[in-house]
Amino acid sequence: MTQTEPDPQPVPAPEPKQRKRTFLLGAVLVLAATATFAIAALLVTIFQHQQESAQTWVKVVELDETTVDPSIWGQNFPSQYQAYLRTAEFTESAHSGVLVPHDVAGDPRSEVPSSKLEEDPRLVRMWDGYPFSVDYRHARGHAFMTIDQQFTLRNIEFKQPGTCLNCHASTTALMSELGNGDVQAGFEAMGTVPLKELIEQVEHPVACIDCHDPSTMALRISRPAFKAGIAELKASEGIENYDVNRDATRQEMRSYVCAQCHVEYYFAGENKVLTFPWDKGLDVDNIFDYYMEIGHVDWTHAGTGAKVLKAQHPEFELWSQGVHAANGVSCTDCHMGYVREGASKVSNHQVTTPMADVNATCGTCHSTGDGVLEARVTTIQDRFIESRDRALDALVALIDDLTAAQTDGTPEASLELARTYQNKASFYIDIVYSENSYGFHAPDYTQRILSQALDAARKGQLALQGATAAELEPSEVTRNNLEQSLRAGGGHTGG
Repeated sequence: MTQTEPDPQPVPAPEPKQRKRTFLLGAVLVLAATATFAIAALLVTIFQHQQESAQTWVKVVELDETTVDPSIWGQNFPSQYQAYLRTAEFTESAHSGVLVPHDVAGDPRSEVPSSKLEEDPRLVRMWDGYPFSVDYRHARGHAFMTIDQQFTLRNIEFKQPGTCLNCHASTTALMSELGNGDVQAGFEAMGTVPLKELIEQVEHPVACIDCHDPSTMALRISRPAFKAGIAELKASEGIENYDVNRDATRQEMRSYVCAQCHVEYYFAGENKVLTFPWDKGLDVDNIFDYYMEIGHVDWTHAGTGAKVLKAQHPEFELWSQGVHAANGVSCTDCHMGYVREGASKVSNHQVTTPMADVNATCGTCHSTGDGVLEARVTTIQDRFIESRDRALDALVALIDDLTAAQTDGTPEASLELARTYQNKASFYIDIVYSENSYGFHAPDYTQRILSQALDAARKGQLALQGATAAELEPSEVTRNNLEQSLRAGGGHTGG
């Protein structure tokens, strides 16, 4: 009898719970692998961005003190150079004026900023007899700082010293050349050459080399006038032998490099050496007292015969009296806000109004949003314009009265006293008119300056009516309040 094999028994199917556990285990393994890959990719990306951020620049070309052309620097710093080229763009703002067509024989410019003299004829009266009464226009970007100076009527119709190039061209190499390798000697020689001649020897407006050391890229002061001026200012504060390139912090340098040009100044001596009037301090009263002490004047007013001062572009002095300076906010924090280039953060070398990108400038400290910051700026500037107009109207009224008084028998002593008040009113108005923030850099300080200008114009008119200098002195209450303010650190002389 043959024995047969038993039929194979079927393998029992997995229980539902076992199938679920197997599926979950597989899913966990897939998710773990995916997460591991994602984390590894993220770490690689972070590392790459850290490397990118750490690599601040790549040396493509060698730079030295003779490398003036910004395009050569741009090979090492392409992001900064591309932004620098944008200084040629006209940025419209509330008070920027407009570009107007320009077709003048021998002048290569096809358009120029609109004229402030046409917008405000009172300026012609204020500067009567001075070159600024002939041509004064809205400012535009650094790209035009040389050509606009070369072809302004102030240069074409008047004899201007080469000293003007200190603020209108890249002059580091030029000063070295004029001084046979001695920058200080070359700086002092600039004023001995007419601007019309010296301007032909420069090729670029302000350039990288004017603010950066070509070896280390560190910010540095290249203008001797600022080195001397800041040393005198520090000495007035009790700090002797101050060397700005040695002693200033990096954050201070982020304002000081701008202050090489955006300042009040005068031309000293026969060589017209650029000099900053900071020996007594930066307050307008300190500067005016300095000029009175040394006897400096810029021109004789054609209508009144007054010896008058001309203010320049004192952004640094007014900024220094404001809340931003008090809180360590530099010029570049607002006018060269940081921008992102990949993982790197670079300063925007377009150098323009903070209002062009409020988020990148004001927004780094102020997070109000919804137009609050823009409205605040508008309010400050509108109030400034209203106060400025009142003071300027008063000055023009004084000029009219003083011009007429010269032929109506008014005593010479009264005429001369009125002229001294005209000088003060004119300078105080000019120092805020020529400053380009429309009061924003130091709102309350600017209002104080304009109230002093208005007071000087009023006293000038009273002098023509026979009031003496003693009678026009501040009252005892005013003097006591001023002394109390000075004791509390108010910091200005008044008068």
